Amino acid sequence: MSTTTNRQVWLRARPNGIPQAKDFDFREAPVPAIAAGEFLIRNHYLSADPAMRGWIADKSTYWPRLEVGDTMRAYAVGEVLDSQNPQYSVGDRVMGIFGWQDFAAVNSAQVMRKVRETDLPLSLSLGVLGLNGMTGYFGTVDVLDPRPGETVVVSTAAGGVGSAAGQIAKIRGARVVGLAGGSEKVRQCLEEFGYDAAIDYKHTNDLGAALGRECPKGIDAFFDCTSGPIHDAVMPRINLHARIAICGTASYASWDPWNEGPRPERHLLVKRATMRGFLTPTSRLAMKRRPAPSPVGSVMASSSTGRT
Repeated sequence: MSTTTNRQVWLRARPNGIPQAKDFDFREAPVPAIAAGEFLIRNHYLSADPAMRGWIADKSTYWPRLEVGDTMRAYAVGEVLDSQNPQYSVGDRVMGIFGWQDFAAVNSAQVMRKVRETDLPLSLSLGVLGLNGMTGYFGTVDVLDPRPGETVVVSTAAGGVGSAAGQIAKIRGARVVGLAGGSEKVRQCLEEFGYDAAIDYKHTNDLGAALGRECPKGIDAFFDCTSGPIHDAVMPRINLHARIAICGTASYASWDPWNEGPRPERHLLVKRATMRGFLTPTSRLAMKRRPAPSPVGSVMASSSTGRT
């Protein structure tokens, strides 16, 4: 790999629905020079996350939308090659928003964490030790707060976030039911991630009935990464004072025009339930404010990363 050329993946066209390969392209640029307060990262692994669809396609997002011609925004993990920032030294390994490129000139605000582990694969910093694990942790512990004996349902249960959320809920003493697409993901939920039950929603004719069988006492907490039909099947089965964590809306390719469907308000009202959206960066600030939480045990990893 050249140390003078920076390979980048950039947004070539605004996707119409699910992004396709034709919406992106490669280009080569000079390795960026760093200014005061910046440091140069050589990316080792790049992440591909569902949220990236919203960053490039929707107006209704929590970050400024990427424009055509921009290098693709993405989480990455790599090593500091040069630094004009006293907080970061050559050789430090860091994870943050560095983009789909070989090299990035960044500042402290773009770093999510400094990687201090030396006995674990670096790629885990884009999985259970990075955004996926933190999202699963804070969504489960802070929003759902599962209690021993409760029933927790997790959508995208074998994914990077869902698998962490399900395992943490299990460690907290809950009975955990996963929703996943395909027999292999169901197998992962049961054999690798320790779910009590798992439903293959892609090959289930009546998802509501399947939830009724696997959750005979109702649903106390729901970690929702999908929205859409899965959310609609869960809501009629929530218990009194249920908690719903809205982590993502992966079932929809776009929110322009706005998606419509069954209304959840009556379920929330009658069951006095709580539905809350959350973003992990806010949870990071909360993590700094409060005392360190008690250990939750060990969590196996599931992530989508690419080596550069």
